[in-house]
Amino acid sequence: MKQHNLTITDSQIIFNTTDDPNNIQQVMMDWEDNLMKGHADLVCHNKGDIIEFGFGLGISATYIQSHNPNSHTIIETHPQIIKKAKLWAEGKSNVTIIESDWIKIFDQLGTYDGIFFDTYGDDNYLKFGEKAELLAKPGAYVTWWNALSEANNVYNFDNVTYTKYDVDPPENNYFVAKEYYLPLKIFT
Repeated sequence: MKQHNLTITDSQIIFNTTDDPNNIQQVMMDWEDNLMKGHADLVCHNKGDIIEFGFGLGISATYIQSHNPNSHTIIETHPQIIKKAKLWAEGKSNVTIIESDWIKIFDQLGTYDGIFFDTYGDDNYLKFGEKAELLAKPGAYVTWWNALSEANNVYNFDNVTYTKYDVDPPENNYFVAKEYYLPLKIFT
């Protein structure tokens, strides 16, 4: 996605990989609002230090901020979305925007009370499973975008719980189910 020119509106982020106008790829859409609120509510369980991988439309970031966390770190790679995130962060003294691929700066990150992982087009996304515990303070809540319509533990964490959401997304090419299983891993 880094190389693609995005079209960003209030309701979606899309791009086209070819000259074919029918080859639209959706990155994020506003139908995810309730799910983003659910993820934010989890990671802000104690209003501590939060890290969010991917900004997207800023829906989850806005919900995270509604909890008044101690700190809110956002990692984003796409230049167009970085620009949007920086505008959104203006006047928010507890927000830090990091412009980088998360895997490149992983060793420079601290530890967090809440971790939300929602990247798109990330070749390193599976590495999150082996790295998450290193970011987690004791008792940290970790959640991630679950792209499958089932209780799927793609990161092979033990003791993951799921909250089922009934959803009715419009036509898109990244989530077509009627149920979303919001994952939670608590690191002790």
